[in-house]
Amino acid sequence: MLADDYPLLGLFWTMLMLFIWVAWLMALFRVIFDIFRSDDIGGWGKAGWMLLVLVVPLIGVLVYALARGDGMRQRDVARAQARQADFDSYVRSTASSSSGVADEIAKLSELQASGVITGDEFAQQKAKLLA
Repeated sequence: MLADDYPLLGLFWTMLMLFIWVAWLMALFRVIFDIFRSDDIGGWGKAGWMLLVLVVPLIGVLVYALARGDGMRQRDVARAQARQADFDSYVRSTASSSSGVADEIAKLSELQASGVITGDEFAQQKAKLLA
């Protein structure tokens, strides 16, 4: 295919159709994943929605988005908040454990400087803390 055989407007039209097709596929898979993740639908309800989405895909996706779109949004927000809470707790635990080790080493250094422990004992305790 040469560039002369395919006009510029045809290229734009093809790109638009490709974009719409990819966007529709993303919406289809999002709806299918939401059907399976939804806790408020029973097994037969999920089977019915899947049947509608697979038999009549365009209408099924649109009907599902209109009927349960707000629930999809709420589940997405709750999932994002849970992920953020997990990440925050991980950061707090990691930061507290690393600062705790630094504080312990500082205390050991003070004990060594005051002569309460020897240099060998300091090295052993530091190795334990860093391990």
